[in-house]
Amino acid sequence: MKHFITCESVTEWHPDKMCDQISDAVLDACLTQDPYSRVACESLTTTWIIIVAGEITTKANIDYESIVRNVVLDIWYDGDRKYFDGNNCSVVNLLHKQSPNIAQWVDTGGAGDQGIMYGYACNETKSYLPLPMYLAHALAKKLTEVRKNGTLYYLYPDGKTQVTVEYEDQTPIRVDTVVISSQHALDVPQQQIAAGIREYVITPILGDLVDEQTKFFINPTGIFNIWWPKGDSGLTGRKIIVDTYGGIWKHGWWAFSGKDPTKVDRSWAYIARYLAKNIVASWVCERCEIQLGYAIWVIQPVSIYIDCFGTEKVELQNIVDAVKNNFDLSPKWIIEKLDLRKPIFRTTAAYGHFGRDEFTWEKLDSVGVFKKLL
Repeated sequence: MKHFITCESVTEWHPDKMCDQISDAVLDACLTQDPYSRVACESLTTTWIIIVAGEITTKANIDYESIVRNVVLDIWYDGDRKYFDGNNCSVVNLLHKQSPNIAQWVDTGGAGDQGIMYGYACNETKSYLPLPMYLAHALAKKLTEVRKNGTLYYLYPDGKTQVTVEYEDQTPIRVDTVVISSQHALDVPQQQIAAGIREYVITPILGDLVDEQTKFFINPTGIFNIWWPKGDSGLTGRKIIVDTYGGIWKHGWWAFSGKDPTKVDRSWAYIARYLAKNIVASWVCERCEIQLGYAIWVIQPVSIYIDCFGTEKVELQNIVDAVKNNFDLSPKWIIEKLDLRKPIFRTTAAYGHFGRDEFTWEKLDSVGVFKKLL
């Protein structure tokens, strides 16, 4: 059966992604001085103001305002002509300590909250991500690259990409539609912008996946010159589908950014991805989705559910048993296994948390566990 699947991505300078980066920069600063910091930091931005709020318990001595300003300036917002200036914007700090009711359970090694987390992997791409998600991220990265290196000097930081892939049954066969929106200098014609993006962004990434029937929408509104924050606000956790699997497969109801590894909504999603990827890489199945259920204070998951969508070559129960028998899945074990007490998290805050080899949860060092099932 023929069907179409669409995924999107955004550049690292999108206002929501800026807030994700601020929250994770605060987390990294705390972990640098105190690896056992407890952090749940949320950020909000609108015209000339940034607000950070949430719960932090740490031994670190942190200048939160400086961290916020440095992220904004690093993102290139440094003057009135850009509608925002990290040097003189208002920064409101509403952070306070973690509730002792929660802390007591985390201190004993239990989960910091209840919740359900999902992990997914498939064999459509070398990154074990669905093809439309992989392509959307690749286009967003390329859009940023040609802006930074001056190839398309007239592009400005904020941008979004979207890719629709045509499938025949479960096999991707072509790209049907591409949507790219990018901030730009006002004195450059849209025709020039579209031609540049086609030549230097779309063609290098999509190549033979496009054909004569592929539809392209580049800055479809005709102009993108009034940008954040005058034209939009930003908020931590508002791009969670971009962070994971593009809406193709399930996502728990939690955001990741700004949360330390004791927060099950982050580290447990990472271990679920790790397990799903190793299962698929073992050739036990072609697609795998894992749901983990946790309860506050409880050390082990209350449930493990695996679905391979009929692509499994062994009994599903055998895969579940292999997970239970070979992986601890306690909070302490997950944090140690994935080495999550290091300040690595700001780099996760753009272009997805998955499909990137630099992260420990993307390692394929447990493939042998599942190959034994064949």
